[in-house]
Amino acid sequence: MALQSQYVFTLYVDLAPALDFGKTTSSGNRRFIPITGGRLEGPNLKGEILPGGGDWNAVRADGVVHVLAKYAIRLEDGTMVNVHNEGYGRASQTVMEGVFSGQPGGAVPEGSEWYTKTWPRFEVADNTKHAWMCRTCFVGNLLKPEGPGHVQIEVFELL
Repeated sequence: MALQSQYVFTLYVDLAPALDFGKTTSSGNRRFIPITGGRLEGPNLKGEILPGGGDWNAVRADGVVHVLAKYAIRLEDGTMVNVHNEGYGRASQTVMEGVFSGQPGGAVPEGSEWYTKTWPRFEVADNTKHAWMCRTCFVGNLLKPEGPGHVQIEVFELL
């Protein structure tokens, strides 16, 4: 039996320019990308992404990008959601530098490889109607960025 999924929402994440730590022995080329805000929109959920989080990502020697983002969302009804979104991507170092530089023209060039999938986990207080998010498996599809300073992640519930 094949896995099935259902679309839940899209995360529209606003980013500041990346802080580049350079090449590290243990992780590869490490950078921190501050999350400055954004929104969550879906058929049954809406909210805002709060500033202050970020993505601690690293480009490994084999070119794979390890994404590790932590941030907070406030849903329309005031419920706070702690987000831990981790995954892997494939894109050249040049493409990644352009996307996360914050500079105009930072879109992924036409014909460039782009693959980034994540497994977001959500932590929500038990006494809310959104506690189901803590008991559900999700997958994310980080779409090819169209410009600098912004990414979109489609989130699907595994059924």
